[in-house]
Amino acid sequence: MARRQSWPPGPAAVNLTGTYHCTQAALPGMLAAGWGRVINVASTAGLVGYPYVSAYCAAKHGVVGLTRALALEVARKGVTVNAVCPGFTDTDIVRGAVDNIVQKTGRTADQARAELAARNPQGRLVQPAEVADTVAWLALPASTSINGQCIAVDGGEVMAG
Repeated sequence: MARRQSWPPGPAAVNLTGTYHCTQAALPGMLAAGWGRVINVASTAGLVGYPYVSAYCAAKHGVVGLTRALALEVARKGVTVNAVCPGFTDTDIVRGAVDNIVQKTGRTADQARAELAARNPQGRLVQPAEVADTVAWLALPASTSINGQCIAVDGGEVMAG
């Protein structure tokens, strides 16, 4: 029986399988060079669970697991593997989350957006440039000792102990 492909692809296909395939394509060259940086984009949803987006949370947890396992596998080969885990960021995906919350709870869009921003102790949505700056830092040669980390860029929402 043929498996039915749905379009658009679901969260696992985009967020986890896509991350896997990109890493699979890039890693051999990094290993051959003896240096490289794999920087995955996960989410705070990969560190904790959120209501109304269970498939997305599962996929991002998978990215976190892939990041940590691969970091251990290549740790002595000059390649680091890390993930950036943005909190609620002012992007199209958050606008979609707001629409989802409105649909499932009856809240207004302003109420839903305020609820997401309130998760951040700074009381705001993360800006895309803040995530990009973290990625750029992880790509630097000076970040050699940062390996297997899932860095929350979230204003303090998720704090690892």
